[in-house]
Amino acid sequence: MLFDSSFRQELARYFWATLVVLTIIVITVWLIRTFGEASIGRFNPQDVGVVLGYTAMSNLHSLLTLSLYIALVSTVSRMYADSEMVIWQASGQSVLSLLSPALRFSWPWLITITALSLMAWPWSNMQIREMRERYEKRGDIERIKPGQFQESADGKRVFFIDNSSIAEKTGNRIFVVSNENNTQSIVTAQTGIIETRDRERFFILSNGQRIEIKPDKNEFKLIEFETHASKIDSIPPQLSSADAQSMQPMALLSDPTAVNLAELGWRIGMAIAAFNLMILAIAIPFINPRSGRSGSLIVTVISFFTYYNMVNMSKHWIAGGRISMPAMLITLHLPVLLVSLMILYWRQQQGLVFTKARKPMATKVVQA
Repeated sequence: MLFDSSFRQELARYFWATLVVLTIIVITVWLIRTFGEASIGRFNPQDVGVVLGYTAMSNLHSLLTLSLYIALVSTVSRMYADSEMVIWQASGQSVLSLLSPALRFSWPWLITITALSLMAWPWSNMQIREMRERYEKRGDIERIKPGQFQESADGKRVFFIDNSSIAEKTGNRIFVVSNENNTQSIVTAQTGIIETRDRERFFILSNGQRIEIKPDKNEFKLIEFETHASKIDSIPPQLSSADAQSMQPMALLSDPTAVNLAELGWRIGMAIAAFNLMILAIAIPFINPRSGRSGSLIVTVISFFTYYNMVNMSKHWIAGGRISMPAMLITLHLPVLLVSLMILYWRQQQGLVFTKARKPMATKVVQA
């Protein structure tokens, strides 16, 4: 059908154009933020690209929802602005006729948004969290960078190595300051090497000295050594348990705390919101060619951000125990759906009145 095909073709053009533009803008913002986090040691700078990919995957459902909404609003607004909607109404089509082609185009994206909200969001968050924790809890040796002072994971030691060879696990001109058991020690050495003995790692220092200071006893001790061995803790870092944002839906249901139910309700709400916004994007846009399109554009923008922010706020309401998850899903999303359908019905009645008013005029012109 010409009506369906033309509407879906224009909708596809707007959708892909909007998605590309939004993706470029958002990726640029995320890239700057990711570089900032890497510069302060939140994760390995070499993993910036990986973290950026996981971040994009975790937020892709929001990008798709916004792109679909903007595409529908732009298409319907253009039809009103160019009086194309008037022509379709005169030929027997109505605003409700837009639902069928809109659903045919949108249903694959709605399923994708649902899958991303329920499955990809927690998986991506889990990967990002594990990468950050592994980097933050890495061993002292892994923290050392040539020419830079580095603090240990427990904050009790500071290391400095002038230059080192990662492949050979050696370093030159080593400086270590530690503060443990009310004793401050300063160790310097010409060279150092990491060796494995009986499946345990040791840091072997050569040609150096050790200064021990006990401020409470006013004691000072200087020890010179040719070889000094220090055991390196080789226990792999223990990752913390997954938070609600990193848990899959079944895991959230198996532990139905307020925080977990709030997270699950938010994910389900995102999927429902995508469907409601699709209908709202058809119902709200109405442009009078004589009055311009700024008024309709403002209403559509306010409607989107108000509804989307309410979905985000519902997460805090459920977590705080103010309302249950089923009650929130019903009280927030059902009214939006009903209001959207009522607006569509009102637009439908306006179209019927316009069509009935056009028929007598056309008859008079023929009789004349």
